[in-house]
Amino acid sequence: MTDTISLLAGLQDGRRRSLARAITLVESTRRDHLEAAADLLDRLPPTPATSLRLGVTGPPGAGKSTLLDVLGLRLVEAGHRVAVLAIDPASQTGAGSILGDKTRMAALSTSTDAFIRPSPGSADAGGTARTTAESIRLCEAAGHDVVIVETIGVGQSETTVAGMVDLMLLLAPPGAGDDLQGIKRGVMELADVVAVTKHDGDLAADARRTASDYEAALHLTRRRRAPVVPVSALTGHGVDDLLDAIAAEIEDHRGTGAFDARRRAQRVAEFERWVERDLRRRAFTDGDAERRLADLREAVATDRRAARAAGMEAGALVARA
Repeated sequence: MTDTISLLAGLQDGRRRSLARAITLVESTRRDHLEAAADLLDRLPPTPATSLRLGVTGPPGAGKSTLLDVLGLRLVEAGHRVAVLAIDPASQTGAGSILGDKTRMAALSTSTDAFIRPSPGSADAGGTARTTAESIRLCEAAGHDVVIVETIGVGQSETTVAGMVDLMLLLAPPGAGDDLQGIKRGVMELADVVAVTKHDGDLAADARRTASDYEAALHLTRRRRAPVVPVSALTGHGVDDLLDAIAAEIEDHRGTGAFDARRRAQRVAEFERWVERDLRRRAFTDGDAERRLADLREAVATDRRAARAAGMEAGALVARA
């Protein structure tokens, strides 16, 4: 049986091992672990008002992990404790994280004030880990005042992550004129700050042009412009400007009350997700309900029942479980 009191004490002492164990606990689907995780999470103190939750996304090749390595070190040097939750595509065989973020963030991973945790993506949460929001809270309880969530890439996951963080940072590689057309309008609207990466060497001119393209696109897709900053993880160019832009956006959100409203909405959304998950879990551990759900699934698959009618019947089964 998990000793949640001792685990909480280790978290509040800032022990990395305790944080790793706590995240493993909330990620587990074992019934006893579900109950222990719920107890642990319920004992966490309120989140510090000064904490920052930053979502980071961008297409493959944008250099997310490389830039985060540099950004994270700058934040540590400024006195922050940084946690990075890197959501990776899940292994098809072992359901584990396969991209090795600690290797890709080699410098940051050596800092005693940084914590990097790769987690396998989950299909039921738009490509994010099923327990990302809870992992954020655990990192904050362990004293990490900046928690960065690195998503798989541009796609459905951004909407989910935006509902868990205070700010969304979109990274774009230079020369993205054609790529810009492929980025969904919704992703552009979610971005609070845009960083055009690889602003160095032969790519510097392309990066500046790409930044102009994004400024024009953002002007067309949203009422309030998001700052666009060309940066280079290689030379450090623009990194301080990017941090200043993030800080300015957060200050503005706090001043308008949007920051607190967003946090309240996040907590309620997480509650509603767990209501749905627990109803499903109870239904699938009820033998009769599980068999009936399997029958309904097969009836839909073989075109003997309409998806809507069968889905409504399944919903009633879940609600009664």
